[in-house]
Amino acid sequence: MEDGGVVQLLLSATHGGVGEQKSPLLTSNGEGGGSWSSDDDIGPINGVVDFGREFLIESKRIWCLAAPAMFSYFCQFGLITITQIFAGHLGTVQLAAISVENSIISGFPFALIYGMASALETYCGQAYGAKQYEMLGIYMQRTWLILNAVALAFLPLFLFATPVLRLLGQAPAVSREAGRFAMWMIPEHFAYAMTYPSTKFLQAQSKVVVLALIAAAALCLHASLTWLLVSTLGWGLVGAAVALDASWWFIAVAQFASVVAGSCGEAWSGLSWRAFHDLWKFVKMSLASAMMMSMETWYVFALTLFAGYLEDAEISIDAFSICINVLGWSGMVATGLNIATSVRVSNELGRGQPGRSRLAAVVSGVSSLLTGLLFTIILVASRKQYPAIFSSNEQVQKVVEELTPLLGISIVFSNVQCTLQGVAIGAGWQVRVAYLSVGCYFLLGVPFGTLMAYKFEMGLKGLWCGMVIGLCMQTGQLLWIICIANWNKECLKARERLKQWSEEISGKETS
Repeated sequence: MEDGGVVQLLLSATHGGVGEQKSPLLTSNGEGGGSWSSDDDIGPINGVVDFGREFLIESKRIWCLAAPAMFSYFCQFGLITITQIFAGHLGTVQLAAISVENSIISGFPFALIYGMASALETYCGQAYGAKQYEMLGIYMQRTWLILNAVALAFLPLFLFATPVLRLLGQAPAVSREAGRFAMWMIPEHFAYAMTYPSTKFLQAQSKVVVLALIAAAALCLHASLTWLLVSTLGWGLVGAAVALDASWWFIAVAQFASVVAGSCGEAWSGLSWRAFHDLWKFVKMSLASAMMMSMETWYVFALTLFAGYLEDAEISIDAFSICINVLGWSGMVATGLNIATSVRVSNELGRGQPGRSRLAAVVSGVSSLLTGLLFTIILVASRKQYPAIFSSNEQVQKVVEELTPLLGISIVFSNVQCTLQGVAIGAGWQVRVAYLSVGCYFLLGVPFGTLMAYKFEMGLKGLWCGMVIGLCMQTGQLLWIICIANWNKECLKARERLKQWSEEISGKETS
């Protein structure tokens, strides 16, 4: 095979087996049922040089989206990190309380809200690629309605957090402090429901710089407020909660102002009654997205719960939360690539460009692997130093140091897995991937983790080994789905999906 044969095989969007010569399903004159021009799709790739050229072009496009998105999520993740750093110096109970509240009480509904909002990446991304701009605002308003209803449904979880945590077997002191903290986190809970729809709306249009600026301003505001309320005024956990509430509502209001300011053109034409139409179909797609995106978060919730049953529960939870925090920081890079990949894949499918859709998946996958390896090398090299940033307790620091090698493996697989999920979201594969996620995390990861933690007395290392197993299986299955995907057919599916959505809205307008 010539040197370009493997590359051509990798990028070709055929709909038969290897060696079959099929005509493209999408052509400039509409043959095969297509309705767009594919003139801008990838041309013939005859060697490594051609592949390298296209790879660099796509890399530039992805990183122009990913870099601001990474910065935004770094800043947003920095909000809870700053809170945990201040809490860690208040005491182990306070740090454990914030960790438990963030992982269990806030974590469960947050994962659902964020996951449901991710359906907008498919809806808005493909609509924007197909130049159906007027649909974007309708989709965002539908998501606002749905997510605020979800947030309201989870309100009792915050109001009765202490008895819920005690029922789950958490330590009395930790449950009491976490319950008090949860009561003050209700405003942040509703801020999520307003923030993430507008985030996805702007991301689909590649308006990522404004999101980065808003997130940076929120981080500065949060650092100042936390220092003032916790350290200077001595409000303790209440001060930390108030600072988080204010920071997240600043983000929500600032992003809404950006949407209505007129910079989005036809994508925002004001509030519309059409947002109330066909909500159930939208809910089903949103729930599928939530299942896919939430499995890893709920998996962490389950492992945090099991960590609380180990000996020295406060030490275990503190060490586990620090490792999860570090994993989250590394995941911000993958999240940025996830967003960029979702935007690129959905936009190109909406335009009817199968080759560029697949190339975006290849470029983002390679990029996430390399960044994960780099982050792991840095982490392992500094494993004796970085735990002190999060806790002054020497026992906690030692446990974190021992977990670092497993943490590094998790970072590599988590980065690749998160980025590949962006491909699935852009293509609209949420339902399929959701079922796989349930199997990988809860039928493999949790049983193996608890078995090693308790039966083989490996403690936190055992729980973390279960996480690695779940991540490995999920990553492998996502990679397989992407490799066997027929991208010409995915373009046709995107066209039919957009046609159906447009007809539904048009039908409601005329009735």
